[in-house]
Amino acid sequence: MRILLVASSFNSLTQRAHAELRDHGHAVTVELALPHVDLTAAVRRHAPDLILAPMLRTAVPEEVWSAHTCLIVHPGPVGDRGPSSLDRAVQENVTRWGVTVLQAVAEMDAGDVWASVECPLPPVGKSDLYRGEIADAAMRAVHLAVRRFASGTFTPGPQTSHRTRPVLRQEDRRVDWATDSTERVLRLLRAADSRPGVRDELLGGVWFLHGGHAEHGLRGRPGELLATRDGAVCRATVDGAVWIPELRARRTPGGPGEVKLPATAALADQLPALPERPAPLTAAPFPAATAPWADIGYREEGDVGFLTFSFPGGAMSTAHCRRLLAAYRTALSRPTSVLVLGGARDFFSNGIHLGVIEAAADPAAESWANINAIDDLVEAVLTTTDRLVVSALGGNAAAGGVMLALAADEVWCREGVVLNPHYRLMGLYGSEYWTYTLPRRTGAETAARLTTDALPVSSAAALSSGLVDRTLPCGPGAFADETARLAAHLAALPSLASRVARKKGRRERDEAERPLAAYREAELVRMRRIFDDPRAPYHALRRAFVRKEPATGTPSYLTCGVPPASPASRPRNVTGLAVQDEALRAAGC
Repeated sequence: MRILLVASSFNSLTQRAHAELRDHGHAVTVELALPHVDLTAAVRRHAPDLILAPMLRTAVPEEVWSAHTCLIVHPGPVGDRGPSSLDRAVQENVTRWGVTVLQAVAEMDAGDVWASVECPLPPVGKSDLYRGEIADAAMRAVHLAVRRFASGTFTPGPQTSHRTRPVLRQEDRRVDWATDSTERVLRLLRAADSRPGVRDELLGGVWFLHGGHAEHGLRGRPGELLATRDGAVCRATVDGAVWIPELRARRTPGGPGEVKLPATAALADQLPALPERPAPLTAAPFPAATAPWADIGYREEGDVGFLTFSFPGGAMSTAHCRRLLAAYRTALSRPTSVLVLGGARDFFSNGIHLGVIEAAADPAAESWANINAIDDLVEAVLTTTDRLVVSALGGNAAAGGVMLALAADEVWCREGVVLNPHYRLMGLYGSEYWTYTLPRRTGAETAARLTTDALPVSSAAALSSGLVDRTLPCGPGAFADETARLAAHLAALPSLASRVARKKGRRERDEAERPLAAYREAELVRMRRIFDDPRAPYHALRRAFVRKEPATGTPSYLTCGVPPASPASRPRNVTGLAVQDEALRAAGC
């Protein structure tokens, strides 16, 4: 079918719908529902068989929904209505939720139901849930609704009861530091992550707080700043404390949008002298409920080392990259035969930190420092020849984050992950040794298509093209355990030692043919030229992205007819678990 996606932005769920519907053989186009766009005329131009709205903040015009079947994806169970559905569910500590696909009518969220799927809501941030459990449920519901529509025999049912609730405003999100418990503060912070944040007063200014993690040892006067940790600040509650990783300044009237930054960078000179309380890389075992928060951690299970990391929004600043490289080198000093890189839920990595770069006194210089820092990390992975390295993607990855993953010997990702293995949309050529790793995996033709088309890639298409080696059909919360199980199996294979030896020999042959330094130099010459040119599109594109400037139109690469995906397959040298994905699917996670 010809399916038109109508969305307020090409966000993670819209990207996933775009990629997976193409995998199912549909021709998919996108139209952004922007204030100045005549959506009726746009729909007429696309002439779709079906309209699907994965994320829409505005009403569909009557001229559209009365002439076409238009399905709305609502992040709430049947009968739930309102624009802050998921925010309210997280803030109210709901443990089960759902996603409903309903038909657009005059009243918002009131149409007949085409599909509905339930899902759990673990105690994590709203944006994490949205890309995880909610996205999984949404896509199951979307595929079901699309099949029902295609059948021509399904009749959607009416909603028999409903509850409509208004938008959740900042006054409803406010933290009362004098009375609110740690548990309540965390719920408020998680419900506002990553937008709109929780508006608060701090050090005499107004800030939006983004993200929150419990602290189990420090205590202080409620509302007091107690310590820092790797860019985050710790703030006391009435019964404990919370770590706040990021802050965003209040937008000045008529000014540009402000940038989310690591909390200590945002506060800068306003921050009083506070003790730095780093979390140990390898901490003593703690119950999950009392484990210290850290954005980088290391643990071992038998012959397998696990280096986990989780940075807000998947963005990796110069400091993030240097700390992760130091942790990686520590992990290499351990007597393991397999090292798993990643393995947490939500984002793996989205490459360099555009927010920190935008806020820097010299963005060109910070861009250069950041790209070299992530290149150093990728080089360390590529030159690891004494063990196997596995990249484990529990969530989405883009740009340099994808290329970081490709530096490993094997790439595993959770089903439902969306990859964007390209740089073009940010006006960059790219680095992270992508000119070495990407063609080596997918072939030169597919590598050129992926980087030029700049379209999102589903986990299934990534597997077929050789971009990844294994997909794990499990929920976000089960990914770490499933990764650990597979890594243990890999470490126990009798052929592991010979495989490591072959890997070392292949790296030596590749180095003799063309040194890694040559790939890096060629990439960085082009990147340096972009960074140092103030007229290069990268600077305006970066600014628009991090400051959330409204789009001026739907990009042409989304509006033109995108044919169904037909990923090329190729033999892959991956770990031999018998019929891996089908066996895993049967066993579950």
